[in-house]
Parts: sequence; structure tokens; C-alpha cells
Amino acid sequence: MRVAILAAAMALSLSAQAREGMWVPQQLPEIAGPLKEAGLVLPPEQLANLTGDPMGAVVALGGCTASFVSPEGLVATNHHCAYGAIQLNSTPEKNLMRDGFVAATREQELSAGPNARVYVMDQITDVTDKMLAATSPEQDGLARQKALEDTQKALIAGCETEPGYRCTLYSFFGGQTYRLFRQIEIKDVRLVYAPPNAIGAYGGDIDNWMWPRHTGDFTFYRAYVGKDGKPAAFSPDNVPFQPRQHLKLATDALGEGDFVMVAGYPGTTNRYALFDEFQAVASWQYPVVGQHLKNLINLVDAAGKANPDIEVKYATSVRGWNNASKNWDGQLEGFARIDAAGTKRAEEQAVLAWLRGRGDAGKPALVAHERLVALAAETRATRERDLIVGQIAGTGLLANIRGLYRLSTELEKPNAERAPGYQDRDLPGIEGNARQLERRFDAGMEKQLMAYWLGEYIKLPADQRVAAIDAWLGGNDAAAITRALDETYGKTTVGNTDARLALFKAERAAFESSTDPLVKLAVALQPAMFEQENKAKARGGESSRHRPVYLAAVQEYKRGQGQGVYPDANLSLRITYGNVQGYAPKDGVFYTPFTTLDGLVAKATGVEPFDAPQAQLDAIAGMSAEQKAAIPVNFLSDLDITGGNSGSPVLNGKGELVGLAFDGNWESVSSNWVFDPAMTRMIAVDHRYMVWVMDKVFPAHHLLKEMGAR
Repeated sequence: MRVAILAAAMALSLSAQAREGMWVPQQLPEIAGPLKEAGLVLPPEQLANLTGDPMGAVVALGGCTASFVSPEGLVATNHHCAYGAIQLNSTPEKNLMRDGFVAATREQELSAGPNARVYVMDQITDVTDKMLAATSPEQDGLARQKALEDTQKALIAGCETEPGYRCTLYSFFGGQTYRLFRQIEIKDVRLVYAPPNAIGAYGGDIDNWMWPRHTGDFTFYRAYVGKDGKPAAFSPDNVPFQPRQHLKLATDALGEGDFVMVAGYPGTTNRYALFDEFQAVASWQYPVVGQHLKNLINLVDAAGKANPDIEVKYATSVRGWNNASKNWDGQLEGFARIDAAGTKRAEEQAVLAWLRGRGDAGKPALVAHERLVALAAETRATRERDLIVGQIAGTGLLANIRGLYRLSTELEKPNAERAPGYQDRDLPGIEGNARQLERRFDAGMEKQLMAYWLGEYIKLPADQRVAAIDAWLGGNDAAAITRALDETYGKTTVGNTDARLALFKAERAAFESSTDPLVKLAVALQPAMFEQENKAKARGGESSRHRPVYLAAVQEYKRGQGQGVYPDANLSLRITYGNVQGYAPKDGVFYTPFTTLDGLVAKATGVEPFDAPQAQLDAIAGMSAEQKAAIPVNFLSDLDITGGNSGSPVLNGKGELVGLAFDGNWESVSSNWVFDPAMTRMIAVDHRYMVWVMDKVFPAHHLLKEMGAR
């Protein structure tokens, strides 16, 4: 029944909704007409071939998207997506974030880190029947979640019997449908080219989410495999991966009104969330947690000014916090502008009224809605405690040790019975985390971050306190916090990589008999963290029982209103399409869809973040007006994207690369919850600007030749 409902939703004519929607590959035949109307030149069915041209060139990085742009495994993505790898290879003396990086030869290419991955699509399998067969009405939430988890692990194990593949299970519409993605997992990823921050992050946080934009947000990796062509860990003997497909750079100039599309792995949208869930985000997460992020940024910024090593080590964290807090501010502003709360409430009430009018036929969905509202209330009841304790337990070195202790307990079980994230398939990632922490950890800085969250912890009511934390603190004031942190971080011996790698191989008894104060804290915290985890799993299990029922009703209602239906983003492969166009952010103002080199110069102040390199300014000064007009910097289009789409290739109607998606405009960020077609725009870096930078400003002529641009 659920599959039939989904198929009917996909079959609806979607012409009126062409710009809204992150479509799953299975929906491509149904949107073939709108694609052609928008300007697609390729046969639409060609896009349904996920290993063919051009879709086979699109890859995932695990949180970002990228694409192959040469037959030698060269991968194009955003500068901000590669920032962790750039930071990992930086020191105060050799700061690649500041100075940029170009590998003149293959031998000079740098490891992007032990956990860097490139995932190449191989196949997608519908496994809905197998997942739902594991559930039964008599299961409580925790039992249901465990049954789904066990089935997921079994399906993944069967999918990964052949070495070199990584399989991931995705749920759509809250558990109506499940699909298993199989991808080639390339484990040797190397940094090839990264422009300096003054190009790759031009405008910094000031310009983030803003238009007009002049950011060269691009970087290149290379994917390597063993000599047998199969994925292998980093080795000097590895050779470049030879993809089945790679993208060609467009030869025709992109202009206003032209068709563009993006294939990528968008992270999370919440357009089907309940009104109560929306309110929790709008009234608490974005304003309250967002302020916490700003406070953390201020702490690290102050410490970084005094210690350049801290500035380098925490650069990735600070960039992430900045991005999230500004995004949330933009969403709050957008919610107010379009009255998102009123829209969400009205939409939900309309569905409920329609269900009540259906009599007995509507009762199952009404009951499901009522239960989902109750689950949302349960989550709100302990949200402050869950946030604060989660941040304490999840900070830097303590989080790493906790993960290693959890691994020691999970390794006592057969592989199939271990928790997800602690199976044999996950061991390289856990070891990688232990190895690379030294480049992202400073004991003094971690003490400051922990002190901040412990200061919030002692404000919690007594019935939400954690006995293990109370015992560790031995008091309820700032003095107790300082004493506990000084004692713990002053005497721990697990701050170095060798000590953590020893724990990676240690048995449970070694942790539980340890006298190291940080290890003892990690062990003491585990029961409370298990309790918190199991409560969340129980709610998840209940949600997976009721949300599909309610969302099936929402889908049916929307179809009756002539609206298209597509699943919320969940990091699985999606396609979105539209046209290059500007927008009017307010009365009397219109933003054109392209920015120029002259606009870049106009912003330049010589002071970060508008510190355009002198070589770039000189190159622009030597160009004629006609030459400058041929090099747009960034462009807008009405595509529907979100986080995770960063680095996605932007393709023209012929499937050629015209740019890389890297941001949305300020007015669009609220579309994660309520889509605003008038304001939603994607920001991309134009491939012509990328080529120009690599030719004239921060040269990499050998890479241009490899991509066919010379």
C-alpha cells in the first residue's frame, strides 16, 4: 500500500512545481516533461543512468558533493568542503589555508586525511519490503528501532560482501520507503589544488549567504586506488582512479535564463515536519543554541589571537559554527518575513480538517499525528539537558576516549550484533579519528570549551543532572569546574596520538581499571549516555511507526491540491533543476544573476576577508572591459538546494560543467522548512572564473590541461 501511494505521488504532473523539489532518481521519468520545458538538451532518460554520462561523474564526499573532471581521478569540489583537509595539512609556519596549495607533480599531492573519502555511485536497490517485514505492531519503540537496526545491518553486510564498496540505507517519507545505496569507497584522497583563503573564502563570514558574491569556492582532490584498480588505504604505490565518467567543461557561455541542473547529496530539509517540531526549532534551537555557537566562536577567536596554533587547529570548527549560526539567523529572519509559523500551522490544520472529514478513513492518520505531537513534547522536555550533556561528552579528547571505550565494549560482541558505527567496517574511521585529533586538539582550549558547557550544566534543575558529572565536579560552582578540569587535563596521559592508538586496541578491562582521570570520566559517563541514546532510539522507533501513516495522508492531500510530492533531503542522491536568474529581495531592488571581476575589485580593502591577492588585482587591472565581461565570478539560479549540495557540479542542458554550487542566498535559507519560490536562489562559482584563477592568478596550468581547458 505504501509503495502504491508513493508511486502515485511520483506520477503526478509536476510542471507547476518545477523549481521546487529535490527529486530522487526514481522520479526522473515523471519529471521528464518539465525538464525539457526548462531547457534540458540531453534525453531525460540519460539522467536515469546513474553510472552513465553525466551522472556517473557525480560523487559524494560524506557531507559534501563533488565530481570527476578528468580521466585521471581529478575531483572538483568547494574550497569549504576541502577546508578540513587544508587545515589538517597546515601549521602556523606553513599555513595552506592562508597561502593556498598547488601540487606541481603527483608526488607532491597531500593526503586529505585518514578519513577522507570519495564515494562513487554503483547501484540503488529498493529494500522496503525487507525493512518493514522486520517490524510488528506489538513492538514498543525501542524494540522496533532495534529490529529496524538489525535488518539494516544485515542488508548492509550483504551489500558489502565484495571488498571496496560502502553501502548506506536511506529512509524516505519517515519510513514509507527504504533504499540501499552501494558506492565504491575510495580511501586514498589527496589534496591537489586549493586557492588561498583570499580567493577561496573571499568575503568570509560577512559575505556568507549574501549576494552579490565574489567567492572562488573551489578546490581539487585526486582519488587514488591500488595498482589493481581497487580501493586501498593511502600508499605511495597507489595510482590515480580512472572513473567511468568525467565531466567536460562547457564551451558555450552561460547566460541569463539558461537551463542549469545540479546532481548532489543534499543534507536535511524539514518541509514535512509538524508545526510543533517547527516551533521547537524556531523558538529554541535557532535562537538559543545559535547563541551558544556564537559564544564558542568568541572563546576560540580570543584564544587564537594569543596562540596561532589554536587558530589553525580550530579553524574548521569555527568555520562550521559560523556557518550554522549565521544560517540560523537567516532562517529566523526568513520565518518572520514569510510568516512561516502561520503557513505551517495553516497547512497542518488543513490536512487535519480534511482527515476529520473522511470519517473512519481518516482516523489512523489522526492518531498518528497525535502520537507524533506527543513525541515532540517528550523531546522538548529534556532538550537543554540533552544538548549540554551531549556537548560535554562530545568535546574533542573526551569524545575520542569515550568512542574508544565504547568500541572496546562493542568488540566483545559478534560483529553483526554491534551497534552501528562500531562494526568492522567502521574501524578504519575510528582509528583515523584517533590519529587526526592531534591536529584539532589543544588541551588549554578544550578546557575553556568544557568550562563553558559545565557552566551551563550547573544551571540545570536537580532532576536533570547526571550523577557521574556531579561526582566528577564535586561541587556546584565555577571553582569546582576549574578544579575538576585542572585535575583531569593536568594529569591525563591520553592527549598524545600513540596513547590513543594503544587504547584503540585495548580491551574493556583496560579502560575500567585505568587510573587516568580522563579515561575514568569517559567510563563513568557511559551509562548516562547509553540511557540518553536508548530514549532517543525509542522515540525514533515510535516515529517510524506513526510518521509514514501521517505523511501518506499529507501526500494524498497535496496531490488533491495539485501539488508535487518529493521526499525531504536526507543525504541521498537528488537532482534539482531550473534556470539562471536574479531576484528582487525587497521593493525597488533587483539583483542581477552574475557578479563581475570589477565587483570583486570594488570590495577589496586589503584587510581580511576582503584581502584579494595583489596578483589578482593586477591581473584584473590589465584586462580590457571585454575581457572582464567574459569572466563572471559567481551566478544565481532558481535551483532548490541545501547543505550537502556544496561542491555539486552545476551542469548546462548538455550535461557540461558550468560551475560548482556553494551557497544559497540569505532570503532562501528558511526554505529548508517552508519553500519560498520568489526568493530561493542557489549561488555557484562560475567555471570560467575557476579557469581564469588557475591560469592567471594562482597558476595550475597542468591541471587546466588535464581538464581539457588548455
